[in-house]
Amino acid sequence: MEEKSKVGTGAAVGAVTGGVAGGAAAGAAVGGMTGPVGAALGAAVGAAVGALAGKAAKVDPVAEDNYWRDNFNTRPYAAGSNYDQYGPAYMYGASAYEKYPGRSFDEVEPELGTGWSASRGRSSLEWDNARHATRDAWQRLSDRVERAVPGDSDRDGK
Repeated sequence: MEEKSKVGTGAAVGAVTGGVAGGAAAGAAVGGMTGPVGAALGAAVGAAVGALAGKAAKVDPVAEDNYWRDNFNTRPYAAGSNYDQYGPAYMYGASAYEKYPGRSFDEVEPELGTGWSASRGRSSLEWDNARHATRDAWQRLSDRVERAVPGDSDRDGK
């Protein structure tokens, strides 16, 4: 329970901090509103947008499991496999996205690779194979945040 609290708090702080910084810059640029008034308005708007981004990043494990159960077989790396092998990797990617807010998959991949064996459950996949599903789950959540709040929050160029 304490770990979830830390994650939620970190996500909220990161979202608001990013929102405030970006909002302040945007607010300062609003026509005719410069200086402290524009920055204050921008900070308020940015905090609201940042909070929205934080909420968009909340992971619903049941929804993610349902999505991937229905769609895993469309992924080239999963051809001829069953969901029981890839399911833990999708859930690992979803929980990692929530655990590492504001970081890219590439930044945390070394940590994820190290932690995979303890998280894989009954999956027999080695990290070299599980990585693809983990990245897909991460990217799905990242894309959802970017649809909710325009921008390139995951710095993937999209």
